[in-house]
Amino acid sequence: MLVKRNPVFPSIFDELLRDLTINTNNEPKFTVPAVNIVENDTEFLVSLAAPGMSKKDFNIDLTDDVLTISSEKHEENEEKNDNFTRKEYSYNAFRRSFTLPSDLVDSEKISASYKNGELIIKLPKKEMVVKKPKLIEVK
Repeated sequence: MLVKRNPVFPSIFDELLRDLTINTNNEPKFTVPAVNIVENDTEFLVSLAAPGMSKKDFNIDLTDDVLTISSEKHEENEEKNDNFTRKEYSYNAFRRSFTLPSDLVDSEKISASYKNGELIIKLPKKEMVVKKPKLIEVK
């Protein structure tokens, strides 16, 4: 029995096999790393899974309350043997952007670190100053 595949509902095999495809023509691979954003009383924490990279591979930019995290990584591998030479190129890139609440984040105190395959960006919240009402005496 032959079953027609419905492309609107991808099968579980599509998901499993998607990442196993081989890039034979060395086209750029664009992946979107997983991101977690956590808010606590004092800051927002953005953690981005990016194993196999180093801190110099990242560009982090803040323009008009938009935080952009990007990376481009070029690799070149060459193997030589008596009978053959093989040279492979690899190019990986990604870009993620997030709009920050300008009234909550202190943009002057944003920091980033990379450790164990995880990029962590700390976005401290602005200190909220509660203004006391000014009492005006009636004369």
